[in-house]
Amino acid sequence: MRFPRSSGILLHPTSLPGAYGCGDLGDVSHHFIDWLAVAGQGLWQVLPLEPTGYGNSPYMALSAFAGNPLLIGFDDLLACGLLTREELLPVPSVSPSRVDFTQIVPYRMQWLRLASERFFAREHPVENQEFEAFCSAEKHWLDDFSLFQGLNVRFGGVVWTEWDPDHALRKPKILERARRELSNEIRFWKWTQWEFFRQWGRVKRYANEKGIRIVGDIPIFIAHHSADVWSHPELYFLDDRGNPLVVAGVPPDYFSATGQRWGNPLYRWDVMEQQQYRWWIERFRRTLTLVDITRIDHFRGFIEYWEIPSSEKTAVKGRWVEGPKEKLFQAVQKKLGKLPIIAEDLGIITPDVTKLREKFAFPGMKVLHFAFAEGPENNFLPHHYESNCVVYTGTHDNDTTQGWYDKAKEPERDFVRRYCSTDAREIHWDLIGLASGSAADLAIFPFQDILGLGSEGRMNFPGTAMGNWDWRFSWDQVGPEHATRIHELSALFGRVPER
Repeated sequence: MRFPRSSGILLHPTSLPGAYGCGDLGDVSHHFIDWLAVAGQGLWQVLPLEPTGYGNSPYMALSAFAGNPLLIGFDDLLACGLLTREELLPVPSVSPSRVDFTQIVPYRMQWLRLASERFFAREHPVENQEFEAFCSAEKHWLDDFSLFQGLNVRFGGVVWTEWDPDHALRKPKILERARRELSNEIRFWKWTQWEFFRQWGRVKRYANEKGIRIVGDIPIFIAHHSADVWSHPELYFLDDRGNPLVVAGVPPDYFSATGQRWGNPLYRWDVMEQQQYRWWIERFRRTLTLVDITRIDHFRGFIEYWEIPSSEKTAVKGRWVEGPKEKLFQAVQKKLGKLPIIAEDLGIITPDVTKLREKFAFPGMKVLHFAFAEGPENNFLPHHYESNCVVYTGTHDNDTTQGWYDKAKEPERDFVRRYCSTDAREIHWDLIGLASGSAADLAIFPFQDILGLGSEGRMNFPGTAMGNWDWRFSWDQVGPEHATRIHELSALFGRVPER
């Protein structure tokens, strides 16, 4: 699918400023959308919005369908009287440039629990009906997720294969008893989902009213410790106790000499095909109610994926295994129509990956940080671009542009300077300008590059499990020149959307 020529910003909501330890879906999101509009941007790309699990990673979510309760804005809860400003104080002492998840998660969750108790204690027929209608409409995933979370709390957050075996293996009578015993806990998790989807719906509507489309992620794989794997073990390669037999990752590449062992269980594509890809159809349906465009992370995995024996500690000893190829997307499009997808086609890309992407007209990705190490034949250089692609200066997995340039070898830096006709004193703006002026339909920039940050602004180090995803900015770092400059570039190269 071709998208109108435009540009935008990559920024996860947790990276927004906020009075309560991290960014959320309250006033701070609306403020950022206002900034995007002033800056002439037509896209806001976010990372996965699902509830994070191990390492606070958006790519290791507790559910492929639920929303992250950490993103629920307190502004709405204050406005409707479920919380008071006084009781929220003191906020844990945290850095304005980092999210301290160890403090902020328990802090925010305790107040969400109180807000939930007050919601159910008061009489409000309209909201109660809306809540019940939501629970009924989302029953196909919400019942399993809320029970999973109830049991997750009961068993102290350990991976579900370490729960009591009857609960782990979903014995019907045991689960029915658990639903009765954990009814209040289950109701709380359902309420968090209702509140998340309400708030996100308002954010998306506000963005769309401003002429801004939301770009969101679908990670190809699912975390083992998730409601999805626990409730549908037949869809994954697991042993009799539920442990993965093989796990996902990628072989050694640009990011890591030993590859990346992600640890996600791998799909039984034969079973999914027998079920007419029902799970995937529902996953796409849900995602496309939340975002306007979805980026599929690790698109090449639908052609071939790297299978690693679960006993291996690194990704070196793996093998390529055939994926579902076009059959999956044909099934999804048959139910949902033409799909507004960006295909993340980075890494080892074979001709059949490109053929699959082109068959469905999905734009691929170009990353400028990868463009300058191999000379003028490198396909990431803009003079090779076709229009139906998306160019990034860097992604959430890259260093910032300034950090990348500072660490690059001198021959690569020399090529950058010659290609951009620049002295590289503002290398972030040089690459933003290069992307803006390219033929690519879409150009997207991490907000760290707009601010000209060095490696201190990096969001993720691929191959490392801990210490990521915690960067955020403060409005003190943002001056009028940032919006003015990106607006001028977007206007110069025909990327400002009609409003």
